[in-house]
Amino acid sequence: MKNRYLGSGTVDSTASGLTGPIPEHLPRRLTISLWDFSWYTRAEPGGPYADLDAACAEAAALGYNTIRICAAPLLLFGNLGLDHLAGALDIEGLGARPDGGFFGQRTRWYDAPGGYTINLHERLMELFDAAARHGLVVILASWEYQQSPSFARSQEWFRAIDEVALGDRYALLAAAWDRLITALTTAGHRQRIALVELHNEVDFSILPALQDGGGDAVLQLRGLHPDLLVTASYGKPPHLTMHELPSGLGAAQFHIYSYGVLDALQKRIDIRSENTAAFPNPELRSLLRPDAPTPADYGRAAEWKYAATVVTDQMVYGYDWIDADAWDAWLYNEYGTYREVMRREIESRVIAVAGWARWQQVPAVIGEGWIGYTPLLGTFEEGVIGRELAVHGITTALDHGVWGMVLGSNAAPHHPFWSDKGWQQQTNARILDHP
Repeated sequence: MKNRYLGSGTVDSTASGLTGPIPEHLPRRLTISLWDFSWYTRAEPGGPYADLDAACAEAAALGYNTIRICAAPLLLFGNLGLDHLAGALDIEGLGARPDGGFFGQRTRWYDAPGGYTINLHERLMELFDAAARHGLVVILASWEYQQSPSFARSQEWFRAIDEVALGDRYALLAAAWDRLITALTTAGHRQRIALVELHNEVDFSILPALQDGGGDAVLQLRGLHPDLLVTASYGKPPHLTMHELPSGLGAAQFHIYSYGVLDALQKRIDIRSENTAAFPNPELRSLLRPDAPTPADYGRAAEWKYAATVVTDQMVYGYDWIDADAWDAWLYNEYGTYREVMRREIESRVIAVAGWARWQQVPAVIGEGWIGYTPLLGTFEEGVIGRELAVHGITTALDHGVWGMVLGSNAAPHHPFWSDKGWQQQTNARILDHP
C-alpha cells in the first residue's frame, strides 16, 4: 500500500551541519566552562582561581576547550578614570556579617570571602597566557551592569558606570571592547578570542532593550573587527517571538533555563522578591537551618552593593540559611509534576534559537543552562535529574547544529559540581566527537 502524504508538517525538515559558519582558527565544537567574574572574585589564597594556570590545566583535562569570562571591559578600558582601581582592585565580596561570616557565604557566585587585591590588567593577560598554554579559547563578556562591581570593596567602579546615561551604555561598552580587543591583539591573543559579547544577559541587566541601541553597537563593533564573532546574550531568549531580535548579531548566544519545579519552590517561599512584609514566610521558615538568625540579626550588606547587583537581599539571606537537604527533598518530591514540561521547554527553546541562528546563518551557542539558580550546597541540578535534563539539552543542541554549549552553568571550578570529573569528561568527549 502506498504511504499517504499527510502534509508538509510530517516531513522531517531538520537541516544538518552547524547553524552558521565559524572562523577557521576556532574549534569545530565548543565545550564551555562558565568562569564569569569568579576568575577574579574567587582568587583568594587557596580559592578555585588562585592559580590560573592550574585552573586552565584542569579544565582542559576535563575536556573543555572554552572558558567564558567577564573581562570587565568598562573597568579596564572604559576611559572612566578607573585605571588606578583596575591596577589594584580590592576584592571584598558582599562583605562581613555581624556573626563573623560573610554575606553570600552559601550562595552560588556570591560566596566570595574577599580579602585580597589584584591588578586586573595583568590578570587578564595571565589568563590568556594560561589559556594558550592549555589549548583553550575564551568567550569574552561583561557582567558589569549585572553584578561584577558589587564584589569590590570600593563603590567607585559601580558609581562610574551607573552615572552613564542609560541610552549611552551600549556605545560605551562597544568602545571599551574595541580597546580591549586591541590590547589582546597586541599581546598576540586575537585568535584566542572565540566570541565577544557586548554584555551578558542584556534582558536581566541594568541596560535598555537590545533593540534600543544595542544592535547598533554590535554592528559597529563587528565593523571594527570583522574577523571576530560579536554578539550579545540573552538570559531568557524570546523563543516565541525570535523575529523581534535586532538584526546583525554575529552569533546566537542564548541561555536555556527551564526553572519548572525550581520556580514553583521560589514562588512558594518568596525568595527572589525584595521588601516583602513578614519575610521570611512560613514556607521558607520550614526550610531554614535550625541556627538561622532573623533577617534583622543577619544584617545587610552595604546598600550600594544591592544596587549594583540584580540579586535581592531576600535571596542572599534565604540561600545563606536554607537547609540544603530540605531544599533538595522538596524539589525531588515535586519534580514528577514538572518533568515533561521542563524537558519540553529545554527542547523547544534550543530548537527555536537554533532555527533562528540557521535563518540568520550565524553559529549558535548555549552559554548557560539548564535549570536555574540554586543554593551553593543544593545538589538537585548536579544530581541524577539535573544531569538527565542537561543530557537532554545537549542532545537536542547537537541534533540541531549548535556550535558551543555548557554542560551546565554549575560546571566550573567555583561550584561543587566541578568534582564530578568522570561525567564532565564523558559528556565533553561526546560533544567533541559529534559529527
